[in-house]
Amino acid sequence: MTSIPFLLIAVPVAICAWAYAGYPALLWVASRLRPAPRTQGDPPEWPFISITIPAYNEGLRIRATIESLLEIDYPADRRQIVIVSDGSTDDTDRIVGAYADRGVELCRVERRGGKTVAENAAAPMLRGDIVVNSDASIRIQSHAVKALVRTFQDPTIGVASGRDVSVGQGTEGNRGESGYVGYEMWVRDLETRLGGIVGASGCLYAARIQIQRTELSGDIARDFASALIARRLGLRAVSVADATCVVVRTPSLRAETQRKARTMARGLQTLCYGASLMNPFRYGAFAIALTSHKLARWLVYLTAPLAGVGVVWLATESRAGLVLLIVAATGVAAGVRALRWPAERRMPLALAVAGFALASFLGGLRAWLFAARRKRLPMWEPTRRAALPD
Repeated sequence: MTSIPFLLIAVPVAICAWAYAGYPALLWVASRLRPAPRTQGDPPEWPFISITIPAYNEGLRIRATIESLLEIDYPADRRQIVIVSDGSTDDTDRIVGAYADRGVELCRVERRGGKTVAENAAAPMLRGDIVVNSDASIRIQSHAVKALVRTFQDPTIGVASGRDVSVGQGTEGNRGESGYVGYEMWVRDLETRLGGIVGASGCLYAARIQIQRTELSGDIARDFASALIARRLGLRAVSVADATCVVVRTPSLRAETQRKARTMARGLQTLCYGASLMNPFRYGAFAIALTSHKLARWLVYLTAPLAGVGVVWLATESRAGLVLLIVAATGVAAGVRALRWPAERRMPLALAVAGFALASFLGGLRAWLFAARRKRLPMWEPTRRAALPD
């Protein structure tokens, strides 16, 4: 019986170690054996593109978003800007309409159906060969769109993902998010060097029009699904380091828990949509990457409670187990303290990291509960982030 608590601890620890350390380490070693990818120059003529921004009740910031899009370094006669209003009930539509004389188009979805449903509705009006997707809360850097579009000169590429730069705007308690985003971008860079990524960044990514026009059910995340669709078409998805966008951290650790639950729940549904791509005999390295980068990470949240049971069990049998329990309890207590930390006070970094870890775990566990109950989340609830400074 003594081996059972060790097994309960070992399984989630092994999954976590592979997903967050072993797999990236393997990528890093393999990437050292590959030559650095060539940098693409400007095309002879910039292709016509469509830029889409889904919006739900974004009246407070849609004006600033549109102004920043109009200032992007891309020929104005070679781009279309479409704001997709997902049944907004505030003045979002009126504000967008005021920019009609500057070439900004409004796609109004009368009945709110969620982000993916709104994107389905907007697809027929897109005229670009390449579609750039972003969000009303994201600030795209002026040079980023050209950086994405240059990538499509390679005919094997179907999706190009931007690089998120996470910043704080009165959200010091959620500093752990910035560290995680930096880690995620590093892993995607390694995957790109070895062939391609398994999911794009929802903050900023571009796709060929045939991928964008693939109709998806409302509970599927298009940014993740686009990479899967590309692979089925024999194309690659890559991360573009120069295509940067600024993303304000979620306003609090509690908001991070809710965001994690929503995004991972949709991610699990999308993984089911692309489950056949995890067959290594047919899809080789892509299947290994998809299983390691997505499924293994999410399995950490599902199996972590087993480790808790194992630690408690071990604590009843040995002094070492008791010490391990005290260490684990201290970490959880630190995370709980972070969740309850007053917003007006600066949080110590160690506490912020513990809080982000606990918030992520609670959100991930909640997402698995949604999946177990077959509770789908097709309705889009955009994360309300702080406004970016001008």
